[in-house]
Amino acid sequence: MSDSRTPGGAATGGPAQAAPDAAPYDALLLLSFGGPEGPDDVVPFLENVTHGRGIPKERLAEVGQHYFRFGGVSPINEQNRELLAALRKDFAEHGLDLPVHWGNRNWSPYLVDTLREMAEAGHRRILTLATSAYAGYSGCRQYRENLADALALLSEEGVPELRVDKLRHYYNHPGFVGPMVESTLVALAELPEEVRDTAHLVFTTHSIPTAMAETSGAPDDPARGRPGGVYVAQHLDVARLVAGAVAEATGIIGRHWELVYQSRSGAPHIPWLEPDVCDHLEALHRDGAPAAVMVPIGFVSDHMEVKYDLDTEARAKAAELGLPVARAATVGADARFVAAVRELVLERAATERGAQPVRCAFGSLGAGRDVCPVDCCPNPRAPRPAVGQG
Repeated sequence: MSDSRTPGGAATGGPAQAAPDAAPYDALLLLSFGGPEGPDDVVPFLENVTHGRGIPKERLAEVGQHYFRFGGVSPINEQNRELLAALRKDFAEHGLDLPVHWGNRNWSPYLVDTLREMAEAGHRRILTLATSAYAGYSGCRQYRENLADALALLSEEGVPELRVDKLRHYYNHPGFVGPMVESTLVALAELPEEVRDTAHLVFTTHSIPTAMAETSGAPDDPARGRPGGVYVAQHLDVARLVAGAVAEATGIIGRHWELVYQSRSGAPHIPWLEPDVCDHLEALHRDGAPAAVMVPIGFVSDHMEVKYDLDTEARAKAAELGLPVARAATVGADARFVAAVRELVLERAATERGAQPVRCAFGSLGAGRDVCPVDCCPNPRAPRPAVGQG
């Protein structure tokens, strides 16, 4: 899985290229979910996440046990610091003069504070990388709503006007898919040799309400008419890509794979995407599967939902069953993913300047759009303003 073209369409390895041009953008914002960094942060963080839902502190403390198990520290902030440093290093090494800042939706550094600092530094045209690769309300539109909220607050403060755009979905970019293929091969090699060739691949992503999944994407997207909508279609496309590349690398054709879900958090009476990963492991064991590799294609980094739901709960279930399992790493700050971000930045910048750059994408769904329709991935409660739509 490789692409020898730059986002501008020129082949790599030729004559010296001009310095990469990010104009009209003058900064990149790394926008993430955020997480607590100590025991005292856990409940306030969860209050931020669940704001407006009326969940009592006692219940939040129960939910927070996942974090308390790890000293009250989510790994996501440190992982974002690593990605931030890697982006800055990559940009500098490739002559891309574009400052990179970091802000979170639910914990420090807060999005609104980061945007305020960016405005004070003189930035006016900002491109945003969200640490969520797929379509969907929680993974895309909610980030864009948070950006709109922050910009409205800053406008009330008299902060100079900012224009903020969001990079397209990158789930099928070579720089995202390639590292997932390699980490799956590494995980397979961790299994006992006698079960390695017959191990099942278990692709995992965050479960969401089925109603939300089915309205994911734009109304004119053919995948929106399928079960699970665009959200499921995008994950299935990546799963096929990874499974196919693993088959090519190992010579094992016909290896069983499945897309399953994890991290459900909603009320029991509301239907969510299934099967749950632990239920799936039980089914694999019951059906005689010799081993499994869990591949968290739905996540950008090894944050709490990977560390707890897969490395703790799912591994415990596998141990209980006597089912050998391994877990593939997420892309994190892999150099190929970092390079993909640079390519996406230059692609979007060139598009804004009126060019038609190559839009790298694997699979059957093609490269996503830069601007979302107004009715894309609708808010399940009530319509709200969002940036990057038209």
